[in-house]
Amino acid sequence: MKIAMLAPIAWRTPPRHYGPWELVTSLLTEALVAKGLDVTLFATQDSITSGTLAGVVPASYEEDPSIDAKVWEYRHLSHLFSRASEFDLIHNQADFPAHAFASLVDTPMVTTIHGFSSDRILPMYKPFEDRVHYVAISDADRHPSLHYAATIHHGIRLDEFPFDAQGSEDLLFFGRMHPDKGAAEAIAVAQATNRRLNLYGIIQDQGYFESAVKPHLNDRIVYHGPVGGEARVKALGSARALLHLINFDEPFGLSVVEAMACGTPVIAIGRGSMPELITPDTGILVRSAEAAPQAVESLAVDRAACRRRMEDHFSVEAMADKYIALYERILGA
Repeated sequence: MKIAMLAPIAWRTPPRHYGPWELVTSLLTEALVAKGLDVTLFATQDSITSGTLAGVVPASYEEDPSIDAKVWEYRHLSHLFSRASEFDLIHNQADFPAHAFASLVDTPMVTTIHGFSSDRILPMYKPFEDRVHYVAISDADRHPSLHYAATIHHGIRLDEFPFDAQGSEDLLFFGRMHPDKGAAEAIAVAQATNRRLNLYGIIQDQGYFESAVKPHLNDRIVYHGPVGGEARVKALGSARALLHLINFDEPFGLSVVEAMACGTPVIAIGRGSMPELITPDTGILVRSAEAAPQAVESLAVDRAACRRRMEDHFSVEAMADKYIALYERILGA
């Protein structure tokens, strides 16, 4: 089976630090190659893969200001679709612009929807639902008016997230500095419980960071910036709990799964996909941020149980197997 995997170009695939879509694209690509599929990754030229890399975009537009996002995105798409006949199937991880080309080729196409942002994007989804096979990353993120081929949760490489049986008494925030992700709420919980809080993530909303986060930073509430590699894994495992007090219906939550794989339970607002990811064995769902301090104090989750649930439900191998089954069903039809 020959697969053309279309990555976004906002960041390198895999990303150096931040880049959730690019990370999932890389994880799936590598898992498919390991299972014997012939995968060509269409991504930035500096991307890394064990498959075949096909890149025309010199670098990601978030990392290189000389890259015009719109110009290079369409150059990127043109490159893939001009070669569509070489492949059995195209897997689009780069949102709706690819749909504009879908009717111009005969190759079957899958689009993983990495979060359905609003009804405003429906005009680039609804007209193509009989041509493109849509995959939701959680049941919570399914749009009621769209036809979906499957729901497939993201998976992670469990060997890259070693289990930490001890953790610590510190709290953890891991996400973008943006009102949606709840950094300010995490700070309020740390202050209410008199616990140290470590915050990690890119600053996506500078005004929010300056007004809601920065004034509270001190030797107990520490912002570390974005982090990758071993430092990322250590941060995810070295906590009493990950605070995920989101203010939107999050379609998935990769850091939630990564933290639980390390043994760190999660205290989250029960919105979006959180009830699909978090069980009583792995954390606590709360109705509001105001209930989170009590959850921190009453938390009594077995860290080993967190790890076991991730092994059973959220491995990259399980994700790859589900996509392969979908590919076979589409090609068989």
